[in-house]
Amino acid sequence: MVDVSRQPDICFAYDMTIDEIRRRRAVLEAIGEDWDPVQAMAEEDAASRMLYSDLDDEQQRIFDELVRAGVLPDRS
Repeated sequence: MVDVSRQPDICFAYDMTIDEIRRRRAVLEAIGEDWDPVQAMAEEDAASRMLYSDLDDEQQRIFDELVRAGVLPDRS
């Protein structure tokens, strides 16, 4: 049995810079060269507007509650 109380403190450090570079490279490769972030945001905004349009009264009430609670963004 090893007496761990007499073991020196071990300091372990790992530089994640190279892993972060690999991760970012993989993301950019997956996105592709023709990705347009402005167009992507515009399409996402349009999809969000469509999702929350034509709500019935009960759905609108719940939507308004979620906006007031900060769960959904206020788009007004």
